[in-house]
Amino acid sequence: MIASKQPGWQLTQRMKDRSRSLRRNATDVEQLIWNELRAHRLNGASFRRQKAVGPYVVDFVCIDAMLVIELDGGQHFEREGVRRDARRDAFLASKGFRVLRFNNYDVLNNKDGVLETIAAALKNSPSLTLPRKRERGQAAASGEAQPNRDTSVSRDTVTPAQAVSVPTTTVESHTTGETLP
Repeated sequence: MIASKQPGWQLTQRMKDRSRSLRRNATDVEQLIWNELRAHRLNGASFRRQKAVGPYVVDFVCIDAMLVIELDGGQHFEREGVRRDARRDAFLASKGFRVLRFNNYDVLNNKDGVLETIAAALKNSPSLTLPRKRERGQAAASGEAQPNRDTSVSRDTVTPAQAVSVPTTTVESHTTGETLP
């Protein structure tokens, strides 16, 4: 039986309507990034925009890579916005998602750097398409060694400032470089 890629949560009609409304009323920054992500344009990855994930609507998500992209305006840098984002990031991390956050200023002034960071995160993502398994008897009969099938993968977040992996629960401000809760 083939495993479904459908999420394990139920979406209310209200969440579906909110997602549609956000897609129709996208900001200029969201449209700028969407034009680069849509139609498998970035490393062949399939992104969805303004997608409900649990009780939240994320800006962009690549389900195959378990990667969420958030574009943050000024309200996200106020004290309450930072707290809300930390709760949201913790929820997404508990569901196995990695979160990359960029502020609007970074997108407008360094779009290529933002896209490179997203591409690096995709490159470091586990592939959900596994190679076709050979029948066990074939490899043993031919004397070939069985390949190592270790599928454990560390899920880390790539920060745009450093383009290195950091734990998912850490959020780094891309304007000040400080670590936020």
